[in-house]
Amino acid sequence: MKSKLISKAEAISLIKDGDTVAVSGFVGCSHPEDLTAEIEKSYLKNQTPKNLTLIHSAGQGDSDSKGLNHFGHEGLVKKVIGGHWALAPKLQKLAMENKIQAYNLPQGVISQMYREVAAKRPGVLTHVGLKTFIDPRIEGGKLNEVTKEDIVKLVTIDNKEYLFYKSIPIDVALLRATYADEYGNATMEKEAAVLDVTAMAQAAKNSGGIVILQVENIVSKDTLDPKKVKIPGICVDAIVISDPKNHMQTFAEQYNPSYSGQAKVLLKSSNSIMPLNERKVIARRASMELVPNAVINLGIGMPEGVGLIAKEEGIADEMTLTVESGGIGGVPSNGLSFGASTNPQSILDQAIQFDFYDGGGLDVAFLGLAQCDKFGNINVSKFGTKIAGCGGFIDISQNSKKVIYCGTFTSGGLKVSIDNGKLKILQEGKFNKFVDSVQQITFSAEYARHKNQTVMYITERAVFTLGDNGIILQEIAPGIDLEKDILNHMDFKPIISSKLKTMDYRIFNDGLMGIKNTKLSIA
Repeated sequence: MKSKLISKAEAISLIKDGDTVAVSGFVGCSHPEDLTAEIEKSYLKNQTPKNLTLIHSAGQGDSDSKGLNHFGHEGLVKKVIGGHWALAPKLQKLAMENKIQAYNLPQGVISQMYREVAAKRPGVLTHVGLKTFIDPRIEGGKLNEVTKEDIVKLVTIDNKEYLFYKSIPIDVALLRATYADEYGNATMEKEAAVLDVTAMAQAAKNSGGIVILQVENIVSKDTLDPKKVKIPGICVDAIVISDPKNHMQTFAEQYNPSYSGQAKVLLKSSNSIMPLNERKVIARRASMELVPNAVINLGIGMPEGVGLIAKEEGIADEMTLTVESGGIGGVPSNGLSFGASTNPQSILDQAIQFDFYDGGGLDVAFLGLAQCDKFGNINVSKFGTKIAGCGGFIDISQNSKKVIYCGTFTSGGLKVSIDNGKLKILQEGKFNKFVDSVQQITFSAEYARHKNQTVMYITERAVFTLGDNGIILQEIAPGIDLEKDILNHMDFKPIISSKLKTMDYRIFNDGLMGIKNTKLSIA
């Protein structure tokens, strides 16, 4: 058998101008950095490959120069279909300047689409994205003026609406694994996430395309455990042995064995308590919405405090944390290691994780509150000229049994104090989060009402729920004036509950709240 091991330059020379290239990765997890960096090098030196169509599900990058930022050159790509954009500002810039065609589709849908392409099925038929900016009746997932083609269609089956995402054949799949044998069979022992490598390899091969694989090292034939092989050699065309600096387990860590299940580490037992500030107030109130033995997805940022409060209150064992990249159990990492989990119970393929999410497997999702309008819609995907992208937000928020949005009431310089069980606003934030109309609908309140989903919006000074005609103010913090501190900083007037009450006093006092003994009984 002819050796599939070639140099980086030789591998990238296999990519033709105009090819559709799919790249694996989740932030830095399982991203083939050596290959994407070599594409950039080749283009800058030789102006090839060029006019590529780039497809990716999760965001990949470091918000600077790594990951998909290597594709951020005018002429290198002509079209991008991505699930998350925030980590690749160079691609964002091209999209906002109308220099490329640009689409933002739900991360889970793109992940699942690889399987449809592999099987030569027409596309993904799903409810995910209905009534959001993905819906062709709104924006169709298009991000700029030069993006004209409709790639999402509205269809009706048995009097129910669905979205149909047409399959896109793949010419090149750029993948990463840990080891490969001489035939190209590859395992992922040291990878923090498996993601969609199997389906992507099959999709490229069955599209008549090629698979280029980046690995840590080559091993002898017949030495790999066949049950651990995630990429079969029959799908692999070229293998590149990576430079260790471009094969970091995440973009923050070279290798952490607890991420890949090769070691179980003793989690640092910390007796430190979160300081009593606005973040803790929000996390405490959100934690009161936990259900017994809950399966949970925690968003990045403010929602992470829920996990910290659960530890403080001794209820961490009452919930199982999951990550959309495929991890179940353990403790999800953040920052440039997001996508990995310390001591996970299992690591699934990303598409399989989204299957579980789409079917309602999540009991509660705690997500960020960036912008909310009078209808209860949420925007986390586009702000002015910045494209964050929806990532897995739509898949998660639409399908969780209960979704809790967590964030400060205003943003940009907010300062508060908590004293004697009361909240005081020392300096108001410059920007109102509760606006008349969101710039982009990432979460559809209309869809949530249709399916009778439980939706809450928790801030440091007010708690709202989603009602039939908008959001309803249910609770205000002790020490807060309704008119001065809440209504004056909203672009609309919410419905005020006839049973408006003060938030639980324990939230605003030092010491444990005692949630373990009094809560976790909410159905």
